[in-house]
Amino acid sequence: MATIESSNLYNITGIQLPKDACVVIVRTEWNAAIIDKLDEGCRKVLDQHKISFTVLTVPGAFEIPFAVKTYWDIHKGKQDEPAAFITLGCVLRGDTPHFDYVCQSVTSGVSQLNLLLPVPTIFGILTVDNQQQADERTGGKHGHKGEEAAITAIKMIALTNAI
Repeated sequence: MATIESSNLYNITGIQLPKDACVVIVRTEWNAAIIDKLDEGCRKVLDQHKISFTVLTVPGAFEIPFAVKTYWDIHKGKQDEPAAFITLGCVLRGDTPHFDYVCQSVTSGVSQLNLLLPVPTIFGILTVDNQQQADERTGGKHGHKGEEAAITAIKMIALTNAI
């Protein structure tokens, strides 16, 4: 199992970003307590690096790709064009196959956005079996996936600008 200790993710020393880089966070209403923790960690990292951001709230994870694509279509080429999107959601396994369908759909949607848009879309969506697993990923033994999503966005903005 991957652990944050086996990663170099948190090393962002020397990364140069455009001074006007902005990020759009797309977060869900479902599992609000978990999403609030993800969002808090994400915002903390963006604030530390003086990156402006806008937050969009959608009902559930299934709606995330639509919100990202629609925002991009409206704001591309404008002064507030995002340098990256960060998606924050949490799908908890239940007693029906709904979990599998939603997880597959949102994963596929975010993957398609990464191939379609000229800016990165970061996958900050937890797909967990229970509350304990969510807690372990919002500041527990598996790190803080909200912070990690923001760090990933920073690194991908830098990579995009370098290319």
